[in-house]
Amino acid sequence: MVVGELTQERDLIIIGGGPGGYHAAIRAAQLGLQVTLIEKDELGGVCLNEGCIPSKVHTAAAQQFHQLTPMKNMGIDTSQATFNLATLQEYKETTIRQLKEGIKALCKANRIEVVKGNATFISSEKLGVESGHQYDTYRFKHAIIATGCQKKPLLDIKDNHLTVTSIWKLEEMPSHLVLFGSDDITLEAAMSFRKLGSEVTIILPFNHESFTFDSSITKELTRQLKKQKIKLIKGATVENASFNGASWEIELKIANEETNVMQASHFFIASENEMNFEDLGMTRAGIETDQNGWIKINNACQTNQAHIYAIGDATAGPTLAVKAIKQGKVAAESLAGISSEYNHTFVPRVVHTIPPIASIGLTEEQAKEAGYEIKVGESTLKTSGYASILGQKEGFVKTISEEGSSIILGIHIMGSGAMELISSGSLALEMVGREEDLLFPLYPHPSINESLLESVEDLSSQAIHKAPVTKKQKVSI
Repeated sequence: MVVGELTQERDLIIIGGGPGGYHAAIRAAQLGLQVTLIEKDELGGVCLNEGCIPSKVHTAAAQQFHQLTPMKNMGIDTSQATFNLATLQEYKETTIRQLKEGIKALCKANRIEVVKGNATFISSEKLGVESGHQYDTYRFKHAIIATGCQKKPLLDIKDNHLTVTSIWKLEEMPSHLVLFGSDDITLEAAMSFRKLGSEVTIILPFNHESFTFDSSITKELTRQLKKQKIKLIKGATVENASFNGASWEIELKIANEETNVMQASHFFIASENEMNFEDLGMTRAGIETDQNGWIKINNACQTNQAHIYAIGDATAGPTLAVKAIKQGKVAAESLAGISSEYNHTFVPRVVHTIPPIASIGLTEEQAKEAGYEIKVGESTLKTSGYASILGQKEGFVKTISEEGSSIILGIHIMGSGAMELISSGSLALEMVGREEDLLFPLYPHPSINESLLESVEDLSSQAIHKAPVTKKQKVSI
């Protein structure tokens, strides 16, 4: 290691070039700050290189393959359509490369200094960056920590199982894919590989008897898994799992039943998030963490060290890119002297399943537990003219509002267009919208958007494409 002779001075140093980090860098540069962005691996972080983008290439391929069936009814011959995993992997790498080059170009255009290396705090105002045999030190006025977090598998298995990142790097299609988990990535992988030709089994962990969606979504999701012939095993404990060179042998204990052995070509184990600060020198910087190890921040993303900010998966809350991106902009604006604030009360949750799922706000169960008197409105996509045209009539839109005030509390969607439509829900909840705010606008026709309107109309029994509820009258004798 060669120690640099001089400590370099910087206005702002950002540690981590993932979605949160590079958005923070560009926003800070827009505000006139000189920015140094330090990334130990590749720009775009795990999200671009191993997580969000690679996984969505696969889910998009599966969704496109799924949509071939209704095309036959439109006169489009899809009988010769086949799927080639090697070609998809090439497409994935091309997509990642193009997006990464775009980030590099944006950093260059905004005059952002990009440094590759491992950053470690030396003090609350100084850090060192190691890259191979080179070691440089920097003194900074401000810093933003955007290091992300680590993924810890739910099971401690010695053999080389599939992880949340390696599953998207397969060079061959699994003949039988077994997945242990109940999170969004597990569902996306299960439905994608099933649609592309694999036999699929999901094992729900013993303490996860169901999925963490609104009850209506969970019910429809369970129906879809059965319809797509994805086997679902609930309340199971994996006693042991080993790979014999040809296949996996997974020993399962279900409730009081005897242990049975399942065979699989590939075994995926979901992960939980854990802190990733061992090499960052947090103690030397005097930065406080909470009881779970996440960096403590205020609504401006400021740590207890006023000139140091933290964003994304390094902080408590949902580990989603949408959170990191928003926090990155807030941190950049706050340290530049602009009043800016982050709040994750309403973070949209999107799952690229078949059909896709999107939700925001309280579920029906959460609203009741919180003490709200609620109304529930639903609209099935089967009554949507445009969903019928597309041949994608599976799913529904559900809206929850408060009785009396008519304030929208939650919106839950499963079906075609869910990912785009949930943005209307984000706006409604952030603006403390009421039923009338969603009833008044004109919705394009024909479109999936009309299903949102009808779900709101159904809150007061005004939905046009829904049969009225008939009440049985008592007959006096």
